[in-house]
Amino acid sequence: MMAARNPNTSHGRPVPAPRVRPGSGKPIPPQKPGPNVAAVLTGQLQGAIGPNQQHMSDMKAKTVLKEAVDAVVNSFAKHTHGYGRVNVVEALQEFWQMKQARGADLKNGAVVVYESQPSTSPPYVCFVTLPGGSCFGSFQNCTTKAEARRSAAKIALMNSVFNEHPSRKITEDFIQKAVTDALSSFKGRVEDAHNPSTGIGAFKFMLESNHSRTMLEFQELMTVFQLLHWNGSLKAMRDRNCSRQEVLLHYSNRALDDDMRSQMALDWIAREQENPDIISQELKIAEQELESARLAGRELRFPKEKRDILNLAMSQIGPAESIA
Repeated sequence: MMAARNPNTSHGRPVPAPRVRPGSGKPIPPQKPGPNVAAVLTGQLQGAIGPNQQHMSDMKAKTVLKEAVDAVVNSFAKHTHGYGRVNVVEALQEFWQMKQARGADLKNGAVVVYESQPSTSPPYVCFVTLPGGSCFGSFQNCTTKAEARRSAAKIALMNSVFNEHPSRKITEDFIQKAVTDALSSFKGRVEDAHNPSTGIGAFKFMLESNHSRTMLEFQELMTVFQLLHWNGSLKAMRDRNCSRQEVLLHYSNRALDDDMRSQMALDWIAREQENPDIISQELKIAEQELESARLAGRELRFPKEKRDILNLAMSQIGPAESIA
């Protein structure tokens, strides 16, 4: 499957393992999105969490988003003994503790993690990662760090509650509609859906493997495959004759951890040696995608992981510290 991380180091920095296309001796370039499983998933899941804003003006989209978030928060306020206010940070934590107490499979516990972005002046930005791995960010113009934390908690709470609705479950009807939409979007053939070696067939296989799970749970899993596609790892594995089913089965049970991030960072360092400034160019794109998705109130795990992996790679190729 994925190549093992190179343990060698140079001056305290990891040395990337060469990414060579079999039989050519040439490095594998970054992969452009195409009609494979990750591209299909990205298209089908885009905007699935939260309000659909693709055909709205920015101002109207922000208004709809704020109204939806306020509606959820206000529903919690009804249970605050008449005070009419709710501490969204506490409510979000209690929500996940309640899910764990009711038997939810939370491998890393019910802890909600906040991450404030370094800044010395407003607007302040905060990200929140839910126990399963989904990530959301402050979607308002926040003048204090505490306000940014509350803004992130609001959008995460809304999505957490919305995710409990039966319509967010992966059912037979949902799978049939999603596959039909994918065939239409990517101009695929009906027989492609029954062939796991095609992108749409792999998409159907993943949906069927996650029957009865929620959309947030499914999206958390698919972040791994989106990253593998973006990083070029799926293409490299196909070049090593790994079947799609082998890859899907392996990574379906593989958590996105520091080892995987480090390997992807090493891959980008190798590309930087062949194509200087490619990391900074890709990082700029990732930051723009993250900012756009954050302001729209969308789930952020994929663009945030891209940014973090590229930042990790950038930190390894920075100028050496002075010994003096």
